Amino acid sequence: MNATDPDLSALFLEFSRQKLFDQYWPRLRACTESLTDEQVWWRPNEASNSIGNLILHLNGNVRQWLVDSFNRSEDNRDRPAEFSRREGMSASGLLATLESTMDEAADVLARLTVEELLAPYEIQGYHVHGLDAVYQVVEHFGLHYGQIAYIAKSLSGRDLGFYRELKETGRLESGDSVTP
Repeated sequence: MNATDPDLSALFLEFSRQKLFDQYWPRLRACTESLTDEQVWWRPNEASNSIGNLILHLNGNVRQWLVDSFNRSEDNRDRPAEFSRREGMSASGLLATLESTMDEAADVLARLTVEELLAPYEIQGYHVHGLDAVYQVVEHFGLHYGQIAYIAKSLSGRDLGFYRELKETGRLESGDSVTP
């Protein structure tokens, strides 16, 4: 690379941070805060997960794939337990747990180097590079945040308002600057 080439790793990490911390996480939190504890643990059937299960699952995933992997700390994740819970934690408790993990993940993403993105890791038995791990977390978080938003919207019967800036035209108005 020369001085005029963009630093692709910096662009990748910045986009990853924007998606996780400026879009998915605040919206997930808003969805969950609008519901009762009972609604957070509601599930349409036994083959589906509750918002509570999805938050536990996201916490486990972010911790395992970003925090523990890049910090080279011990992986103590109990993935089956994330799905077997049926109650017990309040919505605020679930969010506080995930917030703590997200804070640690933000620290990791703020300090990652090109070498760490290219380095090999073994996570859940998969052999990946650091770049794969970051991408997996962003994609995975987006998938489950979407499920949480759908459940919250179904339970509340109201528009969540996440794309108000598109107004009636379906496009940003000139001067608007928003992360998609």
